[in-house]
Amino acid sequence: MRENKDEREALIGENYGLVHACANKFRGRGVEYDDLFQAGCVGLIKAADNFDKSRGFAFSTYAVPVILGEIRRIFRDGGTVKVGRTLKERARQAMKIRDELASELSREPTVSELAERLGVDVASAAELITVSMPAISLTACDDESKSGQLDIPVQAPEAEITEKMALRSVVEALEEKDRRLIELRYFKGMTQVKTAEELGMSQVQVSRREKIILGIMRKSMM
Repeated sequence: MRENKDEREALIGENYGLVHACANKFRGRGVEYDDLFQAGCVGLIKAADNFDKSRGFAFSTYAVPVILGEIRRIFRDGGTVKVGRTLKERARQAMKIRDELASELSREPTVSELAERLGVDVASAAELITVSMPAISLTACDDESKSGQLDIPVQAPEAEITEKMALRSVVEALEEKDRRLIELRYFKGMTQVKTAEELGMSQVQVSRREKIILGIMRKSMM
């Protein structure tokens, strides 16, 4: 039971990048990015709860459609994330405890510190924080302007092309075996077990090497 919980938390903690990638696809469509990311996190948690690795699919292959589905739900529901009364109450309590922690520490507490004080996992603490974020009206007036509309930044189409070109450049710069590992895992959607068989490695070796490669790629992209 403990192993399943640890595995769930690991899936969530290691895949926030998927949420950002999915949320970025909907930038500039009239919904705040924080709302998109919050909905995506709900999808990530659902994916982690329902993922069955025995089916032979990579987690990312299963999670992305679930994350996208939760984000698209915002647009179907009129642009806001619906939050239940119980969750709102838990969020209010979490914010009260966060304020207490901030007073004790003389700084803003980390999500991990808040999770420990609440007695919940990091993913649940993050969810309570996002629920507490106030919604921003797209027709609100600010103090300096009488305008009843907020400008929504629209991502230029060239940005996505540039990102793809940068990613391709980073992948091509990898050593041949590392590049093959990434291609099998993220372009062909193979599991670590299948990838290990293909590359003549153990599943543990693939897992460790994959984390190293992703770290290298992330640093290069930044």
